[in-house]
Amino acid sequence: MMAIYQFFHVLGSLGLLVYGMRLLSDGVQRVAGDRLQSILNYVTANRCAAVLTGFLVTVLVQSSSATTVMIVSFVNASLLSLSQAIGAIMGANVGTTVTGWVIALLGFSVDISAGALPAVGLGAILIFSKRLRRPDLGETLLGFGLLFLGLSFLKDAVPDIGAHPEILERIALLSGRGILSVILFVGVGALLTVIVQSSSAAVTITLTMAYAGWIDFPVAAAIILGENIGTTVTANLAAVGGTVNGRRAARAHLVFNALGVLWMLILFPQALRLVDYIAGSRLLPTRLALFHTGFNLVNTFIFIWFVPLLTHLAERMVPDGAPSAVPGGAYQVPIAATYAGSHPELYLLELRYEVVQMSRIVESMISDSWSLFRNPLEVTEERLLSLKDREDYTDQMQEQISAVLASFGFHASRESTTAAAIALLRIVDELESIADSSYNVALAADRCQRKKITISDEAIRELEPYARRAIDFAGLVDQRLLTPGNDEDLRQARRLEEEINALRNILKKSSRRRIQQGADLKGELLVLDVISHLEHMGDYALNIAEAIRHMNARVPLLMKTLEPRPDAPA
Repeated sequence: MMAIYQFFHVLGSLGLLVYGMRLLSDGVQRVAGDRLQSILNYVTANRCAAVLTGFLVTVLVQSSSATTVMIVSFVNASLLSLSQAIGAIMGANVGTTVTGWVIALLGFSVDISAGALPAVGLGAILIFSKRLRRPDLGETLLGFGLLFLGLSFLKDAVPDIGAHPEILERIALLSGRGILSVILFVGVGALLTVIVQSSSAAVTITLTMAYAGWIDFPVAAAIILGENIGTTVTANLAAVGGTVNGRRAARAHLVFNALGVLWMLILFPQALRLVDYIAGSRLLPTRLALFHTGFNLVNTFIFIWFVPLLTHLAERMVPDGAPSAVPGGAYQVPIAATYAGSHPELYLLELRYEVVQMSRIVESMISDSWSLFRNPLEVTEERLLSLKDREDYTDQMQEQISAVLASFGFHASRESTTAAAIALLRIVDELESIADSSYNVALAADRCQRKKITISDEAIRELEPYARRAIDFAGLVDQRLLTPGNDEDLRQARRLEEEINALRNILKKSSRRRIQQGADLKGELLVLDVISHLEHMGDYALNIAEAIRHMNARVPLLMKTLEPRPDAPA
């Protein structure tokens, strides 16, 4: 019965610790808000700047997982090149070791549990108080308090090693097999990190076990090496379904960490002796924190000179043309595999890029459908099927992107994130409506060919500038999604919409005149139908332009210029 109580005591302490760590990271990210992601805008082609940026972001959020997700999102949105992302990930590896120092110095060298409960209380007041309501800061304090409260409970919950000599003998047996034992415990560390989904939490557990005497320095150091490999799972999950470069960045993270562990295994005994020499008689958690930081610093210093080689290797692992969509032509929003309802701010840029891809597909549909209506004899089953496939694809995009955006609005902690989600939601809906109208124009061309309906050359000539304005309107919207504009762009959009409306009235009068003069009635009815569809496209495009302007005004980070993505669906 006592064993069961101890098990749940340890489990509960771990739960409190991991939850506190999660709250602390979430709170810091919400306090920082858009400024946190803006730091990544300063990453340049300079490798050292990229490493420093990754380090700073990770120290701020106390989570290398959040940083790697952010980096992969930026790569997916073409805001970071692959080589820049690799440098930032190296910095994140070093930044995550700061958590180990905080835990080692405050959690084991100093009794901080006395300050943990006041932090929890103050955090709760800031979250629930109506007058002092600061949920982001309150969440940070609450997370800090729960983290060290959980650590205090965990130290007390870990049973005395002297009471379980048989377990100690088994650990000693496993750790007495030289390099095989080291490899075994590296695997244990990787598995532990995958299970708890946090390298910082895994390192904290390792420090606690070492502090309690359950594992010695070599075993704990081997487990920490494994945790360096386990943490790469997060980046690879974040890249699932993403762009080619996004997946390459995740693979480079795995290769970089795995190669680092490989060379450390060769020099493992010497590295431990060096740490013992530097740390002297300090507590074991402090020596482990020194080992963790030293390993990642040296590994980064070695591989920072081989970033081009890592880039080339990642490109070989994920070649160009590897599908980013689900096989069979079905659409899957890239972040669906990793977005779990938290930190929508991290995914906003990537999702905006998906909307850009949708806009490009819709623009191609407008041009192709008008080309078919202007020359009905060119209508073929293959071209019509191509337009139908794109229309179905945009339907899927609208459905899936809207579902994620709705979740963004629900989980967002900042008003600007909610505003951006609402604006993108409106844009996606309007783009899907334009795609429907474009396909209807193509169907009109198909009816014209199948039923041998005649449309006069005069009608086509008069429709040409009208259709051109609709196409230009869509192009303007597409450019503003890529390169955010200003109020003048919105005024230009309104002028285009007014011109479309004015031309609509002229074209309808011309069509009625031709009917009175004996023109083909069915042909003129088709012309009126197309005029209506083109008018609707203009209305939808104006709504999009207004939504873009509103979004850019509320979320400055989204005003970052995007480049067309090479592996986007065509």
